[in-house]
Amino acid sequence: MIDFFKKLITEKEIVDLAAEPTNEKKRLQIATCALFLEVAHSDDDFSIEEKIFIESTMRDKFNLDEQTVSELIELSMKQTDKSVSLYEFTEIINQHFDKNAKYEVMKNLWRLVFADDNLDKYEEHFLRKISGNLHIEHSDFIAAKLEVKAENNL
Repeated sequence: MIDFFKKLITEKEIVDLAAEPTNEKKRLQIATCALFLEVAHSDDDFSIEEKIFIESTMRDKFNLDEQTVSELIELSMKQTDKSVSLYEFTEIINQHFDKNAKYEVMKNLWRLVFADDNLDKYEEHFLRKISGNLHIEHSDFIAAKLEVKAENNL
């Protein structure tokens, strides 16, 4: 699995995720992780709580070991640095996730935002952009937010 990531992303060049046909599951992992990282960095404060949340969510959601998650995060960070827009990540998720799975992604993004007990206006704005790209209805966007707030007694 690590070899696939290394082939996908090299030191000199970031490969277009949409053009890489070899393994859809790994493309989805990178796209999901990249979205998490983009949201975590949207307020210019990547907290330790957010890092822990991303690691545990990627490990649990995709059944990955800790070393693979670390490599995935590192490679996803390189991918996001070279990315022009969110579209390349959200498009992969749109291709592979149904409405319910995308709703779960949105809930996880809200969990990430609330991981540091601080809702920043930039984070919320960024989530609105992502929900639009994922074709999530506004009512579902708000419902996901309220569910996560209730989980955390916020």
